[in-house]
Amino acid sequence: LPEINQQLEKIKLANTVLFDRSARGEYQEAIKQIQQGKTVTTEINGSTITISGLFKLGASFAADGTLITSTNNFSQIFARQPTSSVSIGLVKIKPNYKTDQVVAQLKAYLKDDVRVLTHAEFIEFENKFWSNNSPIGFIFNLGVSMGFVVGVIIVYQILSADVNAHLREYATFKAIGYPHSYLLTIVFEEALILAVLGFFPGVAVSLGLYYITRTATNLPMYMTIIRGIQVLFLTIIMCAISGTIATSKLQSADPADMF
Repeated sequence: LPEINQQLEKIKLANTVLFDRSARGEYQEAIKQIQQGKTVTTEINGSTITISGLFKLGASFAADGTLITSTNNFSQIFARQPTSSVSIGLVKIKPNYKTDQVVAQLKAYLKDDVRVLTHAEFIEFENKFWSNNSPIGFIFNLGVSMGFVVGVIIVYQILSADVNAHLREYATFKAIGYPHSYLLTIVFEEALILAVLGFFPGVAVSLGLYYITRTATNLPMYMTIIRGIQVLFLTIIMCAISGTIATSKLQSADPADMF
């Protein structure tokens, strides 16, 4: 981050850190004092530290905020943690080298307890962890599943009511000679129209909810194009399932019974 790179000299001083201004919590007064150039101190693990600057990163599911300091300061603040103990290491690759080849060589050289990932693979690893192995991920997935089921039921009720309201018209089509597959096509067209017409207002509402959530929690939550396409695809599947269930009503559209 350029904002951090410009302040690297500050954190070379003993017991000095940079503070995330987008941290979740009641830090407005401290941030205001730092912006005014005042000295702000606090305590971590029994060590008194000075906050000499600010940067913007944002909160996450794992932490409410972030502090950045030098390796020497980190070793002093967390004296009980061995300097040889590394959680995440960053390797910068020169332009003339291919990332995949470097990753393969590192995997062959390092022990099995070290996982070597590209930047994209690390992001995917983090996403899978929070989605599949954390309580918040389970809650989100459960909410998506319940929303899908409720959506199927609501769309089915709409299509079923429409089929019942026009049952005589469907019976007339049968009497004229239209095959049953043609009637099914009509219902599935209605389901597709519902999917498309419901998608765009849903996206608009979702964008507003994303903004409210991002503002209230400082979590970096955004509606991406890929996520929007996935939602559209799932919406079409949802409406198709509802249409399939609603077509059972067409079996009762018998011209002999209607007329």
